[in-house]
Amino acid sequence: MRIYEGSPRQDWEEVLRSVGAYLDDRGMRNLVFLETDTGFIIQGTVVQDASGSGWGEALGTATRQTITLQDEDAARFMDEALARRGTGPDPAPHHFEAQLRVIGKYLDDQKPRDIFFFELDGSYVIRLAISGQTGLKQTLVEFTPDDIATLIAKAPALRRDPNAKQSPA
Repeated sequence: MRIYEGSPRQDWEEVLRSVGAYLDDRGMRNLVFLETDTGFIIQGTVVQDASGSGWGEALGTATRQTITLQDEDAARFMDEALARRGTGPDPAPHHFEAQLRVIGKYLDDQKPRDIFFFELDGSYVIRLAISGQTGLKQTLVEFTPDDIATLIAKAPALRRDPNAKQSPA
């Protein structure tokens, strides 16, 4: 997707929030997330065919799924999320929507050229490729579940006020 290289979507916070909501709807967990030139490849675990609630009944089968999302898919998810805002409480869980949103905010501050990350039980390891004067610099960043919870708690104070006037650059 190369978000900072001419893409019309230059806000990781909104892109990852919207993709996170899509992953929440699918019930994905334990993500591997790779940015490509045209979108993302996401792999995760989904529990399928769960039935019953008592002992001895099927709990479901965990399967690995791979999804390829194009830039247009992310744009559609962002438009759909914007249309849903303010329409009342959403009963769906927001596991990845909230977590990926705060990671997106962090990425917006870093402005990486390329990202790859994996998530396991709420912990994230992210590889960033950041352009500099000497070429690409590779950096690893780790977020524990406590780090993510802290970032989510601080997020409301960091949100942009849509009514605030922006000063010219």
